[in-house]
Amino acid sequence: MMYTEDSIAKWQKDLRIYRGIKSLFLIEGNVHDIYPRFTRTEHGYAVSGFSPLSHIIYDTLNESELNPSYDFLYCNPVSGLYNPVLEVDIEPLLKEFAGQSTRYARRDNEGISYQYVVDDPLAVSAFVKTALTSNRRALKESERRPVAVVLSFASRYLQSPSHLSERETQFFMNLQVACLEARRINSLRSALFLLVDKVNDLPAWFYLNNPQAKIITIPVPDRKARGVFIERNFGLPPHEYRSGRLADITEGLRTLELRQLHSLAGENATGPGSIENAVALYKYGVKESPWESADLTERIRASEAIIKGRVIGQDRAVKKAVDVLKRAVSGMSGLQHSSSSSKPKGVLFLAGPTGTGKTELTKALAERLFGDERSCIRFDMSEYQQPHSDQKLLGAPPGYIGYESGGQLTNAIKERPFSILLFDEIEKAHPSILDKFLQILEDGRMTDGQGNTVYFSECVIIFTSNLGTFRSVRDKYGNVSKVPTISVDDNYETVERVVSAGVKDYFTVELGRPELLNRIGDYNIVVFDHIQEQAAMDIAEMKMKKVVESIKESRRIDVCVLEAKEYFLEQAKQERDKGGRGIGNMIENLFINPVAAYICDNSLSPGSTVRLCWCPKLHELSITHVDGRPR
Repeated sequence: MMYTEDSIAKWQKDLRIYRGIKSLFLIEGNVHDIYPRFTRTEHGYAVSGFSPLSHIIYDTLNESELNPSYDFLYCNPVSGLYNPVLEVDIEPLLKEFAGQSTRYARRDNEGISYQYVVDDPLAVSAFVKTALTSNRRALKESERRPVAVVLSFASRYLQSPSHLSERETQFFMNLQVACLEARRINSLRSALFLLVDKVNDLPAWFYLNNPQAKIITIPVPDRKARGVFIERNFGLPPHEYRSGRLADITEGLRTLELRQLHSLAGENATGPGSIENAVALYKYGVKESPWESADLTERIRASEAIIKGRVIGQDRAVKKAVDVLKRAVSGMSGLQHSSSSSKPKGVLFLAGPTGTGKTELTKALAERLFGDERSCIRFDMSEYQQPHSDQKLLGAPPGYIGYESGGQLTNAIKERPFSILLFDEIEKAHPSILDKFLQILEDGRMTDGQGNTVYFSECVIIFTSNLGTFRSVRDKYGNVSKVPTISVDDNYETVERVVSAGVKDYFTVELGRPELLNRIGDYNIVVFDHIQEQAAMDIAEMKMKKVVESIKESRRIDVCVLEAKEYFLEQAKQERDKGGRGIGNMIENLFINPVAAYICDNSLSPGSTVRLCWCPKLHELSITHVDGRPR
């Protein structure tokens, strides 16, 4: 397979461009991976394999293996000085550049041959300084080459970049002088390569305003780079490779992880879909994704009627939410986007009056999707109102309180990657948290405070909100109060129009983040209606039935409510403006509390029957019983 120049990563091109020109390369980011080794041919570029960064640097500077342009030395704080590419004895170079006071000892191991350990890090920096600034006149002209020194784990040579000890300052001064005074030999400048996780792990004065410094950032492989490895190693049929499906679902993985995934797929091959299952196993530790369950489609197909029986009076909202799930189950979520496979399976924004069933719908969806409503992980966003609350949710950075414990959201998704994430009353969260959702909704992943990547591509994200149901009004004294924008007498079309407009106004005008609204999608905004009279009566009847069944099961006491039923249903209609919770509170106050007190006061035994009766003339609820004790 031949590749074009476009297949080569920018950082590799930068290495080639500045080869022999710059004398200090600070390479950060994904420095512990493996990378394609591109070789030029008359028809383009071929990939001869995948190698660590040490080999890529060597290949880039020495384009000819038979006649290398540079002599190479590699160094790290543990292994000392060595050459992992050629595995040749570097002692001649040590003798050439090491001062008489520098002590070093050979220590070979199974991984690295001809390894020399220097007893003092400061001596290492002095050695580097000599190597880069030497004109090497003692050598034959045919042997004179510039020197390239590669320091891995360079940040481990110091404790803190902002508080250097005297010896650490001298260490980096030696390196700085080495780069500023690096010699040109055969028109190529000697060079120092420092490999770090982040360039700010090094003292800023070392590289800022340094004309010889070039900072190169290696990103996690993009879709094109992953495609190169997949094409060469996974042996996919041409149509599967062209579809790019595997490149999509491995978003965020490094090339080394792709190699591990390839091994895992070979060990756990199960026929069709084995690659997808291997990805799920690698990312989440499960052999088969719940989204691939054979009966999931059937469960979702039957969900609408079942959920309508649980979330009463919200038929239009239930239908819209189930439609979004059907799209997710069929694998069609986000197909209009360029990177649909990495996005969450589905996104819903449930808006409307309080107590209308938004949380209940979320639990019902979790039960239908994953077989357990506990797969709904709820976050009360009123707990994340402070400016640094994002650290509580996603994890504190190193050095801050709470770093070791991680973030509440990232920990939860690691434990239960197949779940529904419910962010309750999202408008109460600090705006900085909303910024994080941009990446989660777009990329389906997030890096926590500890540097671990967590994936959201197998979950459904649901936001709930009361936005649009109230508006702020300022009186003539400057006091701000909230007044309702909708009433229980409004029809659903009015409620939907007013609430939807309020949600959009909040994101676009008040927050100034229309891009977040775009990530959610207009269709995914589901507006709940006020509880209508018939729905209020149905909710009250359902709750009373639950109470009666619970008393029967726990106390073996029958409760007959038939003669008082109309009274409770009428009370439910009066409470409907408070939503389902208001109706529940009414049932507790007027039904549960009197019955509980009566059972306790009369020491009713199992087998007894409690009868409730409403007398309209006296406007009074009476409770009587038939004792269950044998006479």
